[in-house]
Formats: sequence, structure tokens, C-alpha cells
Amino acid sequence: MLLSHKHQFLFVHIAKTGGTSVRTALSKYRWGHKYSLPQFVCSKLSSFTGHRIGAKFPRHSKVIAAKEMLPDEYFEGLFKFVFVRNPWDLQVSSFHHIKRERPQVMQGHDDFESFLKWKFDPERPYQYHIDTSLEFQSDYVVDLHGNVIVDFIGHYESLQEDFDQACDKIGIERIALPHKRKATDRSTYHSYYTDETAELVANYFKRDIEILNYKFDDKA
Repeated sequence: MLLSHKHQFLFVHIAKTGGTSVRTALSKYRWGHKYSLPQFVCSKLSSFTGHRIGAKFPRHSKVIAAKEMLPDEYFEGLFKFVFVRNPWDLQVSSFHHIKRERPQVMQGHDDFESFLKWKFDPERPYQYHIDTSLEFQSDYVVDLHGNVIVDFIGHYESLQEDFDQACDKIGIERIALPHKRKATDRSTYHSYYTDETAELVANYFKRDIEILNYKFDDKA
């Protein structure tokens, strides 16, 4: 999550949706206001204490955290935006990330089909690095009653175009996004799935698919 007091925007960062590029482009807008010094001090103190003092929003906080912690009038005045990603594509991205960075947690399930079936097995013991990618993207954009409370939902599939719209709404110059963590080692996500594994994702992420308006045969 990235908050700019000067430009009155709140970026909600969902993992693996292009958010690292967005954060990089917008990071300079965190500063240049009257609260910059205490914000900087709080950020450093938070890091120094292992984020145990609640002095800043964690990188992947949900929008409800900001709504609960900020004054109502201030929160309502912010332009709140987020980027989301096709759930089937996100699971392919997660598979490659885990296989590259933490293959030991896969417990031998190193091909996509067996990994996905194991991942969605309700009897599987909890494993942080596996289960974080099973979070619902829709949880990042709703309040406690399930109402969408962000002002703009951009899409990974049209990242630059949607980011341009966000910049226009914020009132800053459009910025060419850096290609942070861009994958070049795979074909489109459709080729990874069988009918069975595609249905696994469809059933589990039904709420995301409905709220965020995705379908399996979207263009990558």
C-alpha cells in the first residue's frame, strides 16, 4: 500500500499484479508534504522493529486497513486504486515464482497440474508461501460488508493503459512503467490448464471472477 498525502491517493498493492512497477513509478509522490519527516521516521522505526509497532501500512495491506485506521473524511477524500489479474494467469505466475524462489515448499509437486491439485487440496497442511497466493483479490477492494470501496480497478492485462488513467485521475503526468519482474519464460496461461484444473480455479475464485469480471478464455 502506498499513500500520498500531497497528491491524495492510496495505491492498494495486490501481489503479482504489476504492483511493483506501479510502486516504483509512484514512490516519489510519498514525499514533499508537511508530514514527510514524521512519515520517514515512522517508516524507519517500523523497519527497525520488524514492523511490530504498527507505524505504517504493510506493502500488501487491504483497503479496509486504511479505512479502519484513517479518519473517515480523509479516507473518503483519497483516490483509491488497485490493479488485479486474471485468477488463472495469477496461479501460473505463482507457480513459477514458487518454483524459482522456494522450490523446497512444493514437496515434489514440480509440474503445474500436480502442484495445483495439491495446492487446492483442503487436507494439505497450511504453508505460508503456498497459501498467500490463495487469497482473494476481491478482499483487497471491499469493506467489511463486501462493498467495493476503491475508486478505480485497473487490470494487469492493460497495465500501462489503465495506469495512465490513474495518473490522469490523480492529476500527475503520465509515467512509462518500468518492466519490473516481467516474465519471459512461459507461454500464455491457457496452455497450462486441463479442463479439471481450470475448473479448480473457477470454483475456488468464483467471487473474484464475478466481482473483477474475468473469464478463462480472456486474451492474455
